[in-house]
Amino acid sequence: MKPTDAELAILRVLWDKGPSKVREVFEALGDKNVGYTTILKQLQVMFEKGLVTRDDSDKSHVYKASLGEEATQATLLDHLLESAFAGSRSKLFLRALSNKKVSKKELSEIRKLLSELGD
Repeated sequence: MKPTDAELAILRVLWDKGPSKVREVFEALGDKNVGYTTILKQLQVMFEKGLVTRDDSDKSHVYKASLGEEATQATLLDHLLESAFAGSRSKLFLRALSNKKVSKKELSEIRKLLSELGD
């Protein structure tokens, strides 16, 4: 299941904070243009879609991301790879590197990964 941008923002909160009540997600997002009831509705839809689980043993529901951050990123990356780059990993990689300046730390991590993959 591919989450929307709004759903990804909520998932980021759940990955960072762990299982959370609606109020906690709402406060963590800190978006003055999005109301509490909007977050509640989004979490209910995400529950129906299977993006989050819900513990309703307490009066306030506690939501948790169904999949971890890395698994979700892998799904989104696979979709992007196929839809925008026709499956070409090199095109995706080169676009990612040329789109924005890469820090020395990131470049070092990339070189290390490429070295490990080349072995």
